[in-house]
Amino acid sequence: MKLNPYLNFDGNAEEAFKFYQTVFGGELFLQRMNQAPGSESLLENEKNRVMHVSIPIGDGQFLMASDCVPSMGHVLNVGNNNYISITPDSRKEADRLFNGLSAGGKVEMPIADMFWGDYFGSFEDKFGVRWMINFSNKENTYGLKEDVKAEAVH
Repeated sequence: MKLNPYLNFDGNAEEAFKFYQTVFGGELFLQRMNQAPGSESLLENEKNRVMHVSIPIGDGQFLMASDCVPSMGHVLNVGNNNYISITPDSRKEADRLFNGLSAGGKVEMPIADMFWGDYFGSFEDKFGVRWMINFSNKENTYGLKEDVKAEAVH
């Protein structure tokens, strides 16, 4: 199974994904609302909104998004009900992702060694998307350190 996070924006999906591309790399795929059948009925200022955008984020997975279309009743409600959690392959990669994605945003928890043994940090980026970066040297079946696993299972 692959998990592909899908985000909604209010007219700035392209700007956000050009920013994300500076961190993740990869080729940006973008389709605009005016490319869809029936788009002639959209308001003029909505025709250039993003219908679909994606960039590869590794291992066959993609970060994807679209812009809301107000004339179709779409309303963006930015909140803290979702985070994108990334588990990088190295501490160096964790730092690169944390520093790159949090630039211009608001750090909730600076990236640091945590009591549970992982190197972790969280933040809201400059587009209102919340992220967690969690690097672990040694994971077990549950993705937890051995001493934490015993407490979590019982």
